[in-house]
Amino acid sequence: MASRLIQLVTAEGADAVALVADDGTARLIGDTRSTYELAKAAIVAGGSLLDEIERRGLGDSLDLTAAFTDNRLKTPIAHPDPAHQWMTGTGLTHLGSAEGRDKMHRDLSQADQLTDSMKMFKLGLEGGKPAQGGAGVAPEWFFKGDGSTAVAPGADLGSPDFALDGGEEPEIAGIYVIGPDGTPFRLGFSLANEFSDHVLERQNYLYLAHSKLRPSSFGPEILIGELPADIRGISRIHRGAVAIFEAPFVSGEANMSHSIANLEAHHFKYGLFRQPGDVHVHFFGTATLSFTHGVRTEPGDVVEIAASPFTLPLTNRLTRLPASIGIIRAL
Repeated sequence: MASRLIQLVTAEGADAVALVADDGTARLIGDTRSTYELAKAAIVAGGSLLDEIERRGLGDSLDLTAAFTDNRLKTPIAHPDPAHQWMTGTGLTHLGSAEGRDKMHRDLSQADQLTDSMKMFKLGLEGGKPAQGGAGVAPEWFFKGDGSTAVAPGADLGSPDFALDGGEEPEIAGIYVIGPDGTPFRLGFSLANEFSDHVLERQNYLYLAHSKLRPSSFGPEILIGELPADIRGISRIHRGAVAIFEAPFVSGEANMSHSIANLEAHHFKYGLFRQPGDVHVHFFGTATLSFTHGVRTEPGDVVEIAASPFTLPLTNRLTRLPASIGIIRAL
């Protein structure tokens, strides 16, 4: 039986954390205002999240449907100082994920040669799941921002005014807190919309770093424990009352060219990412993009990502952010 954590604002306006069961029923966790605080306490106590929840006890039942409908769900974890929350990811990690990237990056004059994307994907197929554990071949890696770029489930997901595109990327993210001695602790996994500028990336693969510096969303739930090997979900884009795009997406190691352990090993091998108290949200990649099907999103479109064993979908309305850069001044 799986367990899931959500962060929310109660109907009375208080910050709270709840435990969600397989049947969608939820109960508030006693004397708990944030997942971050709960995780830190579990680390110090030397037990698991479920051990710490049992120690605190469960309180009132929660109307999860009302919390979802009223947009009272928050990202399932947040560092109190957004500068200490890392939003990062890996690409070309899923079986079939290279096809869409290859379409964007291929030089038609060299159609008989492997693109850099296909070379990276091939490396993952050959060495992304080391049989003896430990680290295999390194995946593609990218930085998305800090916690200030994380958008809550149900909230608007905005492209900057200079963006050429705002495209969804339905995937799974791992959620981590770094312990006092620098040990990374994985809380579990969330649905995620990694959100990128695919038009910019298509111009030149060296623009990938720029294309990833966009807001993203994850949640509403953290699935505690191990990720099932075969995750099957649906990605939809609604424009008004019409679904202009709907496609299945898959994740889990049965559908990946890299193991979760390998992706984690190559992320946390850097001391920079093992600073005590930091939060990490690490996106594991996808093989499904509406962009590769010719879809161009517009402000007002609503992206919905759903998959079992998560009980709630991740939804966000796409918007356009106003220009924000000011005049650069010399001191």
